[in-house]
Amino acid sequence: MGANTSQVSDLSESQSIRTLIGPDAISENEPFWNQLISFTFTSPTCSADAKLLEEAVVPLAKTLIQNNPRSGNFGALVRVFLSRTKELKISTECQDQLFIWQAHNALFLVRCLLKVFIREMSEEELHLQFSYQERVPGTYDSICKDLLEELVCNLVHLIVEVPLLDITYNILFEAVTTLLVLMSYQLFHKEVLREGLIYGYLTRGRCLSLTSRLVKTLLYNFIRQEKCPAATHVLQTQSDGGGLLYGLASGVASGLWSVFTLGGVSSRPGAEQDQNPLPLSNQSLLLLLVLANLTDGADCPNPYRQAVTCFKNTQDSSSLPSPQPHTFQINFNSLYTALYEQQKSDQVTLLLYTLLHQNSNMRTYILSRTDMENLVLPILEILYHVEERNSHHVYMALIILLILTEDDTFNRSIHEVMLKNISWYTERVLTEISLGSLLILVVIRTIQFNMTRTRDKYLHTNCLAALANMSAQFRNLHQYAAQRIISLFALLSKKHNKVLEQATQSLHGPLGADDRTVLPDYAQDLNVIEEVIRMMLEIINSCLSTSLHHNPNLLYALLYKRELFEQFRSHPSFQDIMQNLDTVIGFFSQRLEQAGSDLSVERVQEVIKKGAAALPKERLKKFPELKFKYVEEEQPEDFFIPYVWSLVFNSGVGLCWNSQGIELFSMDSP
Repeated sequence: MGANTSQVSDLSESQSIRTLIGPDAISENEPFWNQLISFTFTSPTCSADAKLLEEAVVPLAKTLIQNNPRSGNFGALVRVFLSRTKELKISTECQDQLFIWQAHNALFLVRCLLKVFIREMSEEELHLQFSYQERVPGTYDSICKDLLEELVCNLVHLIVEVPLLDITYNILFEAVTTLLVLMSYQLFHKEVLREGLIYGYLTRGRCLSLTSRLVKTLLYNFIRQEKCPAATHVLQTQSDGGGLLYGLASGVASGLWSVFTLGGVSSRPGAEQDQNPLPLSNQSLLLLLVLANLTDGADCPNPYRQAVTCFKNTQDSSSLPSPQPHTFQINFNSLYTALYEQQKSDQVTLLLYTLLHQNSNMRTYILSRTDMENLVLPILEILYHVEERNSHHVYMALIILLILTEDDTFNRSIHEVMLKNISWYTERVLTEISLGSLLILVVIRTIQFNMTRTRDKYLHTNCLAALANMSAQFRNLHQYAAQRIISLFALLSKKHNKVLEQATQSLHGPLGADDRTVLPDYAQDLNVIEEVIRMMLEIINSCLSTSLHHNPNLLYALLYKRELFEQFRSHPSFQDIMQNLDTVIGFFSQRLEQAGSDLSVERVQEVIKKGAAALPKERLKKFPELKFKYVEEEQPEDFFIPYVWSLVFNSGVGLCWNSQGIELFSMDSP
């Protein structure tokens, strides 16, 4: 590498690289280091190019692993980087771009080597690679610092201390990425890691006091959504017309600041990496999610989760000190805007879930917004395109809706927000519909998709829980939404009859060995379907009992398909809930008969509206209010840690791992 622009193919031929990985020790004071870290690199633009880099670095890193115990050159490289960063903040203030560039290049080399080291060795062996150093005969180094800890703490300091400017964008991106790489041991372990050297450095000791500042900085990196600066705007030649220091040609400068700020969001095969112009924002969010999902230590809770749980709005003027450690303030309006603008990616949906579930301040703020549709519509669009999304993303979107529907004010307000021409909803033209009715349509569509494709009971349960939470607040349901509620019940009824018939035939057929194994499956299927039918009846009953006069379209759809409900009157699982539906159906059927035969749609609706006001409510049996609350499973880390690392694996910018060594999740996972 040297002062010229380099390609991946040049790596193994570079004399500087060969010297670095060779057996001879290089003193930190030698000019060699300036030569080594004065390079530019043509950035990969897709996962294939990132893979080429990975393949080129692996044999070089393996050679260094063999020679480093004698040369100590890896530790020397790390110390060169650390020496450059001591004055990084001053360099930024003085616009010393070359200094920042060289620090970036040194860190880039460290990161590329570390990535291979971590795959090849344990944390203890990695620690040894940092401790090897040149020994001058007759000297003794009495001050032996933990160089790995120095690096980790330095990276955290760099992220929180150095301001985000065009000239610092790339080194900040590299610092965030290197921390992700240092924590990537988790990828190569099937079980969730609960302790370790790097884990300890980040959650205890010197880094602990920077917890809130690191979380705040990563959030602001996400909020700011800064694009990678154009290379030509960053590094200018000196005003006197001379070249850069060390005699770098201006031609080198032109590509300088594109060094490894890849533009992609996915390492999936064939996924082009020029789709994401926000590498720092993306990478910062991934690091934040990794940190927030670290497990609690034996003697201390995860400080990053504590910080995520308790931060407050900058508009919060409360002078009361927070009882929570690691608290800080951030602009909630800016965070809210970034959350809904970027909601289509898995990691942003996961961040929204995390904040809604864990940070009561943020949840209260979100629920108080008068522009809720900005946040809810992208979530509904994720669910609408369920077949294109991975199951984890769908779960997160659905649980977000479930958490929102725990709030009655939300359930009321969504029926007051009118929307026009929802372009992504293609089954039917919706020229005008309330947000509440659209939410019902999308959730019902998700249930129907699940019934025909994935048959996931967890998905059913959460969909129905969200509908149940909303049911008492249904208001002026759109005609199509009302029809879909009854259509779903019709589908469930048909499925119930089919499974019942199959179970009956099995019982009456000859009992062979195979039949005995089949019977419990029918019983289980029947049990699940009856649970769902019961829940649907409770949802319809909840709406009729509390807001009958507000929902003429649902009454119309119910009466139009009233024969669907007859078979469940005498069923022991549904008798109690069917009493109310029978009362309503009987009352309105009588009114329609009295109004005469051959009634127009308008006349039927008029009879329904008048009848809704006349129905004596005391005739309806009272049931407990339908309310469901989302509760995380025990040991949620078993779900979230593999999920977060699958996002890093698939969406980490400029990071390409060989899938063969990944143990944490199967490669067909999301």
